[in-house]
Amino acid sequence: MLWRRNWFLPAAVLIAWGVGCANRNDAPGEGRETSATAATTAPREKSVNPGINDSYKNMKDVETWVQRFEGESREIYRERRRIVETLGLEPGDTIADIGAGTGLFEKLFSEAVGPRGRVFAVDITPKFIQHINERARKFGLANVQTVLCKEDSVELPPNSVDVAFICDVYHHFEYPKSSTSSIHRALKPGGRLVVIDFERVEGTSRDWILGHVRTGKDAVVSEIIAQGFELTDDGSKTDFLSENYIIQFRKPG
Repeated sequence: MLWRRNWFLPAAVLIAWGVGCANRNDAPGEGRETSATAATTAPREKSVNPGINDSYKNMKDVETWVQRFEGESREIYRERRRIVETLGLEPGDTIADIGAGTGLFEKLFSEAVGPRGRVFAVDITPKFIQHINERARKFGLANVQTVLCKEDSVELPPNSVDVAFICDVYHHFEYPKSSTSSIHRALKPGGRLVVIDFERVEGTSRDWILGHVRTGKDAVVSEIIAQGFELTDDGSKTDFLSENYIIQFRKPG
C-alpha cells in the first residue's frame, strides 16, 4: 500500500510502489496473484524519494497497518463508500487498486463490478498481498486477484483495465514517471485514472503532510498529464473530503 495515513499511507501505498507480479497465472476468484507482463525497458528513472517504502517492505505485522489504515479517524476509511460511489463503476468493469495495502476497498470494488467484473489488488508488499488473499477467501470475493508489483511498474497486462485507482499512494511512487507510464499501458483506450492524495499546502496542511507528501496537487496533475493522460476532473467539486483531493484522468483513444 504503498501507502496512506493520518497516519495515512495508503493502502493503496501504499504500498510502496510498483508492481512486480509474482509470475503466477492462477484462475480468478481464488484471491491469487495474476501473471506479470510488461517490463520496464528504458533506463531506470532516478528515485524521487529513496526509502519512502522501506517501512512496508520490512513490515513484520500486517495487523498494525490494518489498525492504522482502517480506523474511523482516517478520512479515507470513513468516507470509503462515498469514494466508491464517486467512481461510478459499472457491472463488468475491471478496476486496478494500485497500492491496495490492507485491501480496505476490495470488498466494495468487488460488489460494485459484480461477478462479471474483476478487481486487481496491486501492491509491492508480499505480506499485504497475502493478507488480501486471505480476506478475499474469507468473504468469497471470487473476482479479486492480487498482483505483486515492482517499484516502477504495476505489471498489469496492456489494455486490460477500465479504471485505475490510486488512493493516498501516488506520493509513495518512488519512480512516478515509470509507474504512471505502466498504468497508462494497462488501461484500455478511454480508461480512467483516479488519484486521491493529500492536499499539500504550505502554511495550511498539517506538519505530517508537509514532511511526508512529496508534492501538491498541481504538480501531480502536471506529472500525470506528461505521461499521456487527459485531465477530466480537477477535484474542485469534491466537498466531502477535507484533507484529500480526488482528481480524474482519461487515457485518450
